Amino acid sequence: MLDSAGSCKLPVAGQWIEDLDNMPVIDKYSGKVIGTVPVVGRETLERAVVGAREAFAAYRAMPAHRRASILARAVQILDRRKEELAELICREAGKAWKYSVGEVSRAMETFQFSAEEAKRIHGETVPMDASPTGEGRLGFYLRTPVGVVAAITPFNFPLNLVAHKVGPALAAGNCVVLKPASTTPLTAIRLAEVLEEAGLPPGVFSIVVGPGDTVGDWLVTHPGVAKVSFTGSPPVGEAIIRRAGLKKVTLELGNNSGTIIEPDADLDDAVPRCVMSAFANSGQVCISLQRLYVHREIAAELTSRLVDSTARLVVGNPLDRDCDVGPMIVESEAVRAELWVREAVAEGARVLIGGRREGAVFYPTVLADVRPEMKVMCIEAFAPLVSIYEYERFEDAVRMVEESPYGLQAGIYTRDMRKALYAVDQINAGGIMINDTSIFRVDHMPYGGNKMSGLGREGVRFALEEMTNLKMVVIKP
Repeated sequence: MLDSAGSCKLPVAGQWIEDLDNMPVIDKYSGKVIGTVPVVGRETLERAVVGAREAFAAYRAMPAHRRASILARAVQILDRRKEELAELICREAGKAWKYSVGEVSRAMETFQFSAEEAKRIHGETVPMDASPTGEGRLGFYLRTPVGVVAAITPFNFPLNLVAHKVGPALAAGNCVVLKPASTTPLTAIRLAEVLEEAGLPPGVFSIVVGPGDTVGDWLVTHPGVAKVSFTGSPPVGEAIIRRAGLKKVTLELGNNSGTIIEPDADLDDAVPRCVMSAFANSGQVCISLQRLYVHREIAAELTSRLVDSTARLVVGNPLDRDCDVGPMIVESEAVRAELWVREAVAEGARVLIGGRREGAVFYPTVLADVRPEMKVMCIEAFAPLVSIYEYERFEDAVRMVEESPYGLQAGIYTRDMRKALYAVDQINAGGIMINDTSIFRVDHMPYGGNKMSGLGREGVRFALEEMTNLKMVVIKP
């Protein structure tokens, strides 16, 4: 809740509270303070978790149709406040207006799917007489909410990635304690206002803000938390899995996404899609296109068209309606991207366009003559940066995509179904997009990675399943 002075309160255990310390939230383009948010202490976090546990008994007993109605009302309120929320995302995340509006629309869809899934939670019968010892018994299982879900979300989608954790959790009958990214907490606080207006009971949804090594660690290790859902970096994800104890854990940990372009690809479709996939949200998307493998037969044409299209992107203030690329989340990240490009150039890469920085703005960059061992190829860049690698054999391109330690999503452009299915078989990733890039996602599909890209799946139905427990019932008449 934001007062007239720009100071926020946090929803904790059914009340809007202040705390002793406050932190500023910065407009990522102008550098101006746009609000202050309380940084919670351990007592406040304890209050949030205990409050959620106390609210759980009544909320889990709420009929599914009522939970669905609350989530559906939230969709209507989000629609009414769409432009307000989009502007806030522009300012605190630095995301271009068109992508910020798109994020609000996606969050509405995520909550709508959550409302629908609230009515579809079910178990199934188990044929007990498949075993001789089960004869004469009736067996079935139910899905029950786990309890308190700790949701830890990143800066790059401050509304929709929150929705992907909060919506399914609430649909299933869980309570939630959310720790949003410290750089982008204001959007999450607006969502709390939306859910309160929609009729969510007090205490069911709380927000705590603060550093990951204190507030995040307290939340992950709290014995009152039954499930942790985290989106962020692999090192933090690994630390969470070691610290969480006997809790259910879902981790979405990123990628260095690859896409293959075969000679039979439709370049009129592929080129603009690759440009968007590499540079939307300043490349700060887990499935942003980072490694572009192009067959030598079409490499010159595709590269020329890609560079020309990149040159036409509008870089600047994300609030401008024609902006394509705004600032990165903090200047230090733009500095890191600049250093990675300089290092690649020192090792033999060529900058075809971009490679320069103005404060937190890093200009869309296309590299050529890269090698697989360069940072820009083998580590997640999370920046507006794409590298072109030419290949001769499709099998070699597939192998190079697969050799990444990550395995979130990949893309293949080809009209040859045999090649497409070969890639599907050979690449160990959570999603393979045929005739699209790695960035494609809709909010009801199973989404998540293999290898270093994480554990478990999001996508409303699939997240909901991971936020429930199975209860087996066997009846002997």
